[in-house]
Amino acid sequence: MSVTRQARLLPFLRNPRFARYTIGRLCAGLSWQMLGVAVGWHVYELTHDPLALGLVGLWEFLPFFCLVLVGGHAADHFNRRHLVIIAALVECVCALSLCWFALRGLSSAWPVYGAIALFGATRAFWAPAMQAFLVNIVPREDLAASLATDSMLRQITVVGGPALGGVLYLFGAHIVYATCAALYLATALLTISNRVTLPPSLRSDEPLWQRGQELFHGMRHVFRNPVVLGCLSLDLFAVLFGGATALLPIFAADILKVGPAGLGLLRSGPAIGAAVVGLLLAARPLRNRAGDWLFGGVAVFGVATIVFGLSTSFWLSLAALIIAGAGDMISVYVRTMLVQLNTPEEIRGRVSAVNSMFIGASNELGGFESGVVAGWFGVVPSVLFGGVATLIVVMLWRQCFPQLRRLSSLG
Repeated sequence: MSVTRQARLLPFLRNPRFARYTIGRLCAGLSWQMLGVAVGWHVYELTHDPLALGLVGLWEFLPFFCLVLVGGHAADHFNRRHLVIIAALVECVCALSLCWFALRGLSSAWPVYGAIALFGATRAFWAPAMQAFLVNIVPREDLAASLATDSMLRQITVVGGPALGGVLYLFGAHIVYATCAALYLATALLTISNRVTLPPSLRSDEPLWQRGQELFHGMRHVFRNPVVLGCLSLDLFAVLFGGATALLPIFAADILKVGPAGLGLLRSGPAIGAAVVGLLLAARPLRNRAGDWLFGGVAVFGVATIVFGLSTSFWLSLAALIIAGAGDMISVYVRTMLVQLNTPEEIRGRVSAVNSMFIGASNELGGFESGVVAGWFGVVPSVLFGGVATLIVVMLWRQCFPQLRRLSSLG
């Protein structure tokens, strides 16, 4: 492959700022995935209650939901780089607190919930700042390839994160948490070294409190744009109902009987599928039939969720999760491109906050929904209900958002 071709596929080969950004985000993503394994298994060991696993997602989501619009506003009026650095350092402290809890030998899950709530509050500032920061690093003509490359590399690391977290958990939860703290510290140091020239809208001297009326500009932009609203809400409800990930500790312990190491592999499954699709999209970005690709990706996610719920074989379950991740990656790619290309720079942080709110609601509330339904009706019925509901959402959204269904060009 020629150097020119490599540079086009992987923008970080010619942009060291993008390289530092991507590696820092990979470290944070790796840490987050390892935490997902450790916290899930730790809480299930303490409680043996599926509802307790759902509460992990709820405790993360509530502070995130309350603060994310403020975080988006801050990303448009403060230095995004500084926000990312502060957030990474706070998350490092959170991981160290979880390490201390594990060493003390907890008998209750409530201290873990408290640490997760602080993670959620921090992510309310981290997520919009990090998403909007990317556009300040790469030129517009490289945005599509950069988004695909960034997603692909993060998903490759996410493949290793849960597996590594599961293996490290065999030596104790404190080992996982200490490793996560080191990775968050690495993210902060990489971001400190990544100096960029910010647009004028981020260098205003006007106090933030004098512009409070601008807080909901991002929300208004989303609800006035049917294409952006359609793709964000599609992802919200599809993942909300299809959130089987929160129940993976139960599948690993009681149904598939593969232990924490097997749990790590199961959590890696969606990332494997997403990484493969991300690599393909980095090489050949989608340009046409964007609406069909978006709905098709979500439908594949729903069908794979149903297969996972019915499976009692570890390898079939892993394969279903891989396919679910591949379908989800397609919808994430289309959604991210639409949001970035249809958002003015001066409100990019606030729109990214709304995007993060939708993602957070789908992931964390999806986990809570799965935990509640599993507590009432059982684990397998909960997953099957989620998969069927996802397919129903796809059919309804195709009718409710004709602009999204007819969308052809992407770019």
